[in-house]
Amino acid sequence: MTLRDGTALEMGRRTLVVGVLNVTPDSFSDGGLHYEPDLAIARALQMQADGADIIEVGGESTRPGSERVSADDELARIAPVLKELGKQLRLPLAVDTYKSEVARVAVDLGATILNDVSALRFDKRIAEVAAQTQAALILMHMRGEPATMQKVAPSRDIFAEIQNDLNIALLEAEAHGVERQQIILDPGIGFGKTLEQNLAILNHLDRFAHFDLPLMIATSRKGFIGRLTGGAASERLFGTAATVAAAILRGAHLVRVHDVREIVDVVRVTDAICAA
Repeated sequence: MTLRDGTALEMGRRTLVVGVLNVTPDSFSDGGLHYEPDLAIARALQMQADGADIIEVGGESTRPGSERVSADDELARIAPVLKELGKQLRLPLAVDTYKSEVARVAVDLGATILNDVSALRFDKRIAEVAAQTQAALILMHMRGEPATMQKVAPSRDIFAEIQNDLNIALLEAEAHGVERQQIILDPGIGFGKTLEQNLAILNHLDRFAHFDLPLMIATSRKGFIGRLTGGAASERLFGTAATVAAAILRGAHLVRVHDVREIVDVVRVTDAICAA
């Protein structure tokens, strides 16, 4: 995959590590920790030094039960960070947003990847932005929306639901002019899925291979790990490491994580095992 600035992302040669940078006061795992621009910029540069391949900036929490924020508020949080990182960072910048207004400004400020956790359900114009700017587009599966996703009835066939919903999103993206080689898929671990479904998705990622598109897996510090280990969000590093290794062994191309330095080691060893 070639990004709009000419950067080549070699999917499949090795697993790419996406470092999460939450510029929010209320994210489930590190809310407020990097809310101030100077702290966020320092954290991004540290993740670069720790071996991240991509830095993803988000200005709105999508944790279970979270409420939406306005595009203006989201931009007020992330624009100063993106502007400065565009000058200092050597890595591709992604932005985590489902709002086309935010996506367009983010691309103008240097973002080359758009991560839409709604897979175009909340704002189809995200696809227009991706098509017009040639930004890469991540389509993530979510059941319901953040405020209610843990209250919806469990899916009777989660694999069929994910595949159907992502097919619809792909058709929508392509109808708006997004080229297929611009797209990355994410089955949305934790977003309206049960513990058992999250584990099954990780263990059977091969069921999404027919899309013939890169897969990103985002398990970092999530609640299902805490249910298995009993640890709080800040205590889920080893559980996260296990899910990352499993995902790579099952075919993930990118892993989205908070603890970059530690997970880079996990990725390197797991990649070596896969290549042996």
